[in-house]
Amino acid sequence: MFGYIDLNTEALSEERVGRYKAYYCGLCKEIQDHFGRLGRLSLSNDMTFLTVLLSSLYEPREEEEAQHCALHPVKPRQTIVTEMTAYAADMNLLLAYWKFQDGKRDDRSVVQGHMAAYFQDAYEALKAKYPRQTSGVEKALENIWQLEDGGSTDIDALCRLSGEMLGSTFVPREDIFAPVLQRVGEGLGQFVYLMDAYEDRKADKRKGRFNPLLTMPEDTLEDVVEYGLTTMMESACSAFRLLPLEKDLDLLENVLYSGVWNRYVFIRENRKKKDGKEGEADEGSV
Repeated sequence: MFGYIDLNTEALSEERVGRYKAYYCGLCKEIQDHFGRLGRLSLSNDMTFLTVLLSSLYEPREEEEAQHCALHPVKPRQTIVTEMTAYAADMNLLLAYWKFQDGKRDDRSVVQGHMAAYFQDAYEALKAKYPRQTSGVEKALENIWQLEDGGSTDIDALCRLSGEMLGSTFVPREDIFAPVLQRVGEGLGQFVYLMDAYEDRKADKRKGRFNPLLTMPEDTLEDVVEYGLTTMMESACSAFRLLPLEKDLDLLENVLYSGVWNRYVFIRENRKKKDGKEGEADEGSV
C-alpha cells in the first residue's frame, strides 16, 4: 500500500531535495507528536507527497526549524510543517491502521495484529474526526478483500477500488478542488496496487498468497503491466495539471513524472538480469 510515490533525487539539485526531505521530516515529527514514537514506523513517502501537494495548493503558513531526533541525534534535520502536515499525518495513520489489519489478515502476522490493536483507539478518534475519509477507505478495502477472497483476477476492479481508497484521503475539504484531488489520488492508488502486485508476484506464488497477476501469461505480463501503470499515471497527471499550483511545483512534477517509476525500473531491470543469467545457465547445461 505504501512506498512507490517517491522522489527522483538524481533529477534535482541538492537544495531542492533538501526541501522535500524537510517536508518528510516535518511529517515524521507530526506523526510522533500525534501518535507517539511507534507511529513513526508507519511513515509513508506517499503521504509526504500529499503534504507537499496540499501545502502547494492551499498555501498555509509554513513553520521551518532544525530539530534533533532519535534517528538523527547528532546533526539536526530541517523540518517544514504546515496545517496540511497535520492532515497528512492523520491520513498516514488511517491507512497504516488498515495496512496492519491487512497484514494480520493475509499473513496471520502477530506483529501486524499487535500494531493494529495498539493504534485502535487512535483510529477510532480519526474515524470520528474524518467520517468521510474513513468510510471511503473502509468500504473500498472491504470490497478489495471480498474480491481477493474469491480469487478474482479482475485487476481493473481491484485497482479501481485501491484508487477509491487512496483518493478518499487526498480530499481534506469539500471545496472546488475536491473532485480533482480525488482523481489525483485515485490514479495514484491504482498505480500503487498494480505496482505492489507486480513486485510481489513471484513471492506471492511461492508463499501461496493471492495475487491477481499470477494467472497472467509470462509473455504478456510485462507489456500489460507497463501499459496499465502508464494509463493510471496519465489519469493522475491529467487531473494534477488542472490544479493552480506554483510553490514546489518542480518537486511535485518530479514525483509524478519520474519518481513514481523508480521502483518499477529497478524491478524490471533486475528481472531482466536474472532472466539473462538463467538463460545462460540453461545454455551451458545443454
